[in-house]
Amino acid sequence: MVSSEKEAAMAIRKLLLPLRCPSRGRSALAVAIQAAARWEAQILAVHIRTDSSDIAPLAAEGLSGAMVQDMIEAVETEARERGVAIQAMIDAVTRDRHPPVSIRLEERTGQEEDIVAWQARVADLTVIARPSGDDDLSSTEALHAVLFDGGRPLLMAPDQPGDTLGNRVCIAWNGTVESASAVRAALSWAQKAEAVCILTAHSYYRQGPAAKELVEYLGCHGIRADIAHFNPVDGSVGAGLLQAAEDFSCDLLAMGAYSHSRLRQMILGGVTRHVMEHARIPVLMKR
Repeated sequence: MVSSEKEAAMAIRKLLLPLRCPSRGRSALAVAIQAAARWEAQILAVHIRTDSSDIAPLAAEGLSGAMVQDMIEAVETEARERGVAIQAMIDAVTRDRHPPVSIRLEERTGQEEDIVAWQARVADLTVIARPSGDDDLSSTEALHAVLFDGGRPLLMAPDQPGDTLGNRVCIAWNGTVESASAVRAALSWAQKAEAVCILTAHSYYRQGPAAKELVEYLGCHGIRADIAHFNPVDGSVGAGLLQAAEDFSCDLLAMGAYSHSRLRQMILGGVTRHVMEHARIPVLMKR
């Protein structure tokens, strides 16, 4: 087992929870509360408002000053109403919770991807709802901002959170730098878990240490892990990975994100893209 000093150094103490609107934030809030309760961590919820001054340049596109002003007022009114709704959602979820969870809501104004990435750098973990599709640009942009510019792990919340989080941990392993980063992010979770399983496949493996070497490494941290080899489902490695996690009754999947370039995955598809689109369990991601 690791020493208490090392455990403290690896513990999660601060969670970032970007919230754009209540409808997409409920699942992320639920998972953030689960994580905060498990780690006795505090949650910083951030409501990001569009900077109304960004609308002013529209005047140069042929709109009158009065029309631009009306648009600015409408944006500000919508932001205020959204902020009130987000606070009400947080209050409703946490009011009667025992034990209580430390959560505070702050408002920030500016570009969402910038604010999320900057705030992620001073948090142990950022929780974001799984994007619901191509129309969910807010969650997609926030998620990619953390992965590419945040420098810290991301926890993607499923649409319907389960009753547990981090009891049965799966680690997707393909030998890459990205998967190694995910392992590092998952160490503290794996140390608390009841069971840990490394998921690997010939069609998923890239180049680097084999899964059995990861077992030895985890053992140095007091973690016992099994290995499960999975096969693609209907030709999809991502589907095979999620099926293997489901077979293990996994309630937290850790994986590296975008071993291939983001552009290639957007055009051709890939494991990261499939998991983002279809995961029904919380996914811990890191690049």
